[in-house]
Amino acid sequence: MGDHGRVPLVDGGVSFVSSAVPGEETLPVAAVARRLGVAPATLRTWDRRYGIGPRAHTTGRHRRYTQADVARLELMQQALLRGATPAEAAGYALRATERPQAEDVQVVAPRDAGAMLLREFSTRSSSVLGLSRAAMAMDAVSTQQLIEDSIGELGVVPVWHDVLRPVLSALASRWAQSGECVEVEHLVHECALSAMIRATPVVTAPRNPRPVLLCCAPDERHSLPLYVLRAALASGGIGTQMLGAALPEAALAAAVRRTGPAAVAVWAQLPRHARAEVFDQVPRTRQRVRLFACGPGWFSTELPDRVDRLDDLTEAVHRIETLVT
Repeated sequence: MGDHGRVPLVDGGVSFVSSAVPGEETLPVAAVARRLGVAPATLRTWDRRYGIGPRAHTTGRHRRYTQADVARLELMQQALLRGATPAEAAGYALRATERPQAEDVQVVAPRDAGAMLLREFSTRSSSVLGLSRAAMAMDAVSTQQLIEDSIGELGVVPVWHDVLRPVLSALASRWAQSGECVEVEHLVHECALSAMIRATPVVTAPRNPRPVLLCCAPDERHSLPLYVLRAALASGGIGTQMLGAALPEAALAAAVRRTGPAAVAVWAQLPRHARAEVFDQVPRTRQRVRLFACGPGWFSTELPDRVDRLDDLTEAVHRIETLVT
């Protein structure tokens, strides 16, 4: 983003104010979308769903964004890039900018934004603390058992949202800041993957006559959420076929021709891997194939009209199950 109209920095952080200042420059939706690298429709969706839009009312039908509004959206983007769902990222950005300080100004340093988000995640449950301790001790048996016990108590999707993601996000942040704990993150990932596979029942009589294909976008290797989705769908009697990480576009097209699926769900964790062209390669068949873009990586990608954007796993499970049965 260019320097024109950027939010002023205060002590190395971003200065947020609660309403427009008289004479302050404001921006229309299209200009904000260009600055953030998202579609205007995405901004409208964030405003409508999560209440993270322009705060100050203006004359006429069109609302305009202040510098504080744009800074709030930038903070949301930081959270999204760290793996938060849009709802979590929006809630975090709103809370971070509404805590009053002197002269009703909230200062949040960009380098501290991820740490603040992780602290919020880490206070959610005792399961997070227990898993963190077992993982840091490199105790694979306890780590595996804690994850499986949590799945038995809560279910696969709540465990992903409320237990695994906070721990994995914290470890990823520590690696980014200091280069430490890569081995711990890998341990948790492998234990979680094993637990999700064990929690996936074999669906011998699926409710859907045609399967749901699950794969990651080309070059996307963050496949663990896809296994969570598979486990949740299988628990509801939905038949799936897992194609895994980093599936080439040509391979996805071939799989669609071979299986005639009811739906294709493509997961993208990181925005750089979320290329809408992957859906253009899905061949059209005599029976309709529903297409789903799943995961936080798609939040700024303009998608074809025939593709449904699913922000998080809870929404994905419900939407896919509803449409294919």
